[in-house]
Amino acid sequence: MASGQSTKDGFTLIELMIVVAIVGVLAVLAVYGVQKYIANAKTAEAKNAVGEMSRDALSKYEGETMNGSTLAGGSTTGVVRDLCPSASAKVPSFVPKATKYQSTNADWNVDDSAVPRRGFACLHFEMSQPQYYSYNYTAVSLTSFTAAAEGDLDGDGITSLFHQDGAISSGQLRVAPAITEVTPDE
Repeated sequence: MASGQSTKDGFTLIELMIVVAIVGVLAVLAVYGVQKYIANAKTAEAKNAVGEMSRDALSKYEGETMNGSTLAGGSTTGVVRDLCPSASAKVPSFVPKATKYQSTNADWNVDDSAVPRRGFACLHFEMSQPQYYSYNYTAVSLTSFTAAAEGDLDGDGITSLFHQDGAISSGQLRVAPAITEVTPDE
């Protein structure tokens, strides 16, 4: 090295500012990604439960039970297909706000002693894990049903709704191909 030249050690202020800016942008992207991941995990609960209720309603309808009355000799009975009647109450009865609710077997089986069995007891549907959503099953005139989940993930009073509908047409129960989502990130 020639005399009179000095060597530089370290980084310039501009280089350090560029590194800090890059790290800041990466941190913002990471926080956004984690928040989105958590929201998707929470909404997956509702989608899975609503889909399961719809499958249970279809399974119950396709179960083909027979009339339970005594038949006279040489007579026949037709196949009986019925939708499960509406649940008498949502589980839980309120919409949880930014919290989870731990339901009990009694919550889901409140209609177990009804004749015929109704709602979640008829569907054989229950959740044992804590849930972010309030669930409901409604049958209209035993010709159509709606399985629904309603929640308020961020506690701001604006709820999200997930539902799937089914209806009897030409003797077959047809279920909507997708779950409808209304403000899913609320």
